[in-house]
Amino acid sequence: MPDTPLLDKVHVPADMRGFDAAQLRQLADELRAETIDAVSTTGGHLGAGLGVVELTVALHHVYNTPDDILIWDVGHQCYPHKILTGRRDRIRTLRMGGGLSGFTKRSESEYDPFGAAHASTSISAALGFAAARDQQGKQNKVVAVIGDGSMSAGMAYEAMNNAAETTGQLTVILNDNDMSIAPPVGGMSAYLAKQVSGGAYQNFRKFGREVVQHMPRPFREAARKAEEYARGMVVGGTFFEELGFYYIGPVDGHDMDNLVPILKNAAAITDRPVVVHVVTQKGKGYAPAESSADKLHAVVKFDVVSGKQSKSVSNAPSYTKVFGTELIKRAAIDPSIVAITAAMPSGTGLDLFGQAYPKRTYDVGIAEQHAVTFAAGLAADGMKPFCAIYSTFLQRGYDQVVHDVAIQKLPVRFAMDRAGLVGADGSTHAGSFDIGYMGALPGMVLMAAADEADLAAMIATACEIDDRPSAFRYPRGDGVGVEIPELAAPLEIGKGRIVREGTAVAILSFGTRLQESLKAADLLAAHGISATVADARFAKPLDHDLITRLAREHEALITVEEGAMGGFGAFVLQFLASEGALDAGLKIRTLHLPDVFQDQDSPAAQYVTAGLDADHIAAAALKALGVEKSALSQRERA
Repeated sequence: MPDTPLLDKVHVPADMRGFDAAQLRQLADELRAETIDAVSTTGGHLGAGLGVVELTVALHHVYNTPDDILIWDVGHQCYPHKILTGRRDRIRTLRMGGGLSGFTKRSESEYDPFGAAHASTSISAALGFAAARDQQGKQNKVVAVIGDGSMSAGMAYEAMNNAAETTGQLTVILNDNDMSIAPPVGGMSAYLAKQVSGGAYQNFRKFGREVVQHMPRPFREAARKAEEYARGMVVGGTFFEELGFYYIGPVDGHDMDNLVPILKNAAAITDRPVVVHVVTQKGKGYAPAESSADKLHAVVKFDVVSGKQSKSVSNAPSYTKVFGTELIKRAAIDPSIVAITAAMPSGTGLDLFGQAYPKRTYDVGIAEQHAVTFAAGLAADGMKPFCAIYSTFLQRGYDQVVHDVAIQKLPVRFAMDRAGLVGADGSTHAGSFDIGYMGALPGMVLMAAADEADLAAMIATACEIDDRPSAFRYPRGDGVGVEIPELAAPLEIGKGRIVREGTAVAILSFGTRLQESLKAADLLAAHGISATVADARFAKPLDHDLITRLAREHEALITVEEGAMGGFGAFVLQFLASEGALDAGLKIRTLHLPDVFQDQDSPAAQYVTAGLDADHIAAAALKALGVEKSALSQRERA
């Protein structure tokens, strides 16, 4: 455990508001050490939090949180914030079942006024808080912290465009940790930022505005433009000024001596919104993070001294890697294949594709709406775009999927990574809804991979579909270890497969619960119950022949999917009802994710909670058949 005498005295932010500059610097050092030590035992997002340690200390020192509203964008960087806001005693439960969330969460603390795990929401939310404050006649401050990556999303600009016309006091902290907006800054830039944010400069500006108000209109406009141009030449803020914000910066986000007074000056500006452009270094203060290409953005448990992570070795590749590798194979024989990602090249496997085909890979930034319509444009002109987006993030581009892709029957191929439960990332990143929202669209071909070979075949299938959109879903994590063909053959569209033949009950799996369905069949066999196991492969179009056969030849039918209700099971029920199969006395159960947002936990525990493990699948079959014993004992399992 690190030595943290000053941090030990800070239980809530109010405890540090009397600290002087030297104490604040020491507190930041101790907070950084505590963050590193905590994440080394839990894993999680490290680099982003280390980059905002000084900023976190300064914000809680200057602003009267929680009365003053502090909103973090995405939330990857919120671990230091959690330590300072009464949650230090639980910080080593991060991302565990029953522990602290890896993101801000309203139900967790009054210091988390707005939950965030998807990017670019902070300014919109902060504007809502500021407008509510003004409506209620309150005087508290509102602050949004947004990264330069999150600023690539259109939502951030929509909010900024609206802000100047809606509210007075609102501070946006632009956390620039990748130098994508401005180069590193030194003492002179910090000095200038302090001067232009100070009361003397503010009073001079106000006096100047009052003087020019008495001049003819052309002179007033010329004076305004000259003043903003002069400031833009010095500190680069013309763009934000044009949006109606007062711009301060760039500011060294690790220089506490300048950061604190600048934030105090910004807080005192109440007649218009303010942007404080803070330049930080992701992974700051921890050598292994500073030297890593991704600044140790996300890590598993690691050794603090060496930075070496305790990564387990798998016998099977991850589904993400399979996607990237198989797409490279296809691109080698089809020059029309291109790939699009929304700021997640490594997360979707397109970093591999980008290395092989850099000119055929497009990273559009955190802009899922744009990614979808951009892919639609590519498809409309004869290319074969694969739009690889996490299931949970594709929700953000759904209108574009409907309007720009599906209605026009454009052959965009959607690769939906992280479909289903995602363990430690919890409800905000779980791909729970794509079966329902993609399956609802006329003409959509919707597939789910049961294993790595299935995924390879679905990529091949998507390549062949040129008259309508298609989508295939696959989970986070490693495959099951099946052999992948050198070049997978396409599947027959709308056709599933029988994996195991039985007589009494049929288990119809859509996606990665196939292995658990097979285990459930083994458990049923211990009761003398013969089970058929089938892999649906397609939710749309459904394999009507397969479903009809399973319904006709079995007493009970169990559908299994790693998605929310209203998905695959509902499609099957709709078909069977239309065919009158339910009138014949078929016993059917649909197993899906529960109608709740599941919190983070280990994947195995999440599946048990969801009732999608082998025991629960077998128990559902037994219940459908009227067998009284609804759970299998450890002895029977053995």
